[in-house]
Amino acid sequence: MQNQGYKGLAFYKQSEIIHDFTVEFVKLYINHYSRTKDQMEQSARSGKQNIAEGYIQKSIESKLKLVGVARGSLEELLNDYQDYLRQHNLKIWLKDSLEAKKVRALVYNPNNCYNNYKDYIKPAESAANVMICLINQTNQLLDQKLRWLEERFVKEGGFREDLLKKRLAFRNRSV
Repeated sequence: MQNQGYKGLAFYKQSEIIHDFTVEFVKLYINHYSRTKDQMEQSARSGKQNIAEGYIQKSIESKLKLVGVARGSLEELLNDYQDYLRQHNLKIWLKDSLEAKKVRALVYNPNNCYNNYKDYIKPAESAANVMICLINQTNQLLDQKLRWLEERFVKEGGFREDLLKKRLAFRNRSV
């Protein structure tokens, strides 16, 4: 199997599903002229795009920053879905409810994709709850990645530190 780079990362795949689902959700349930529509679409897009941008950075510090931005964007989107349910007097699934467990199990499919979730787009209550489940799962993975990157940064240092070491070594050889 060919290396997929960041597109093979579970949290990237999940962020892509979140983005696609959110675009469909706002078409169906959010007023076209609402600022919320733009905000939700941008948060979902930012979650996905910052993972992609962060993955290609050489600097651990830059990776940390961009993965952190992705995490923040998805947290913002999570709050939008929770607000939607609350403001429309719709039920928020409990974490251990049968519905939530069924949806959470979808991520373990090695070929997980948007098609596995699109049947949940109607009604709005189901759609928002599905995204709450998936965003929470994705955020947990991003939190793990951020902890790992922080540990790596502490142990290895940053890109600038590495360049300085190389520069000093070059200068010492030239003397």
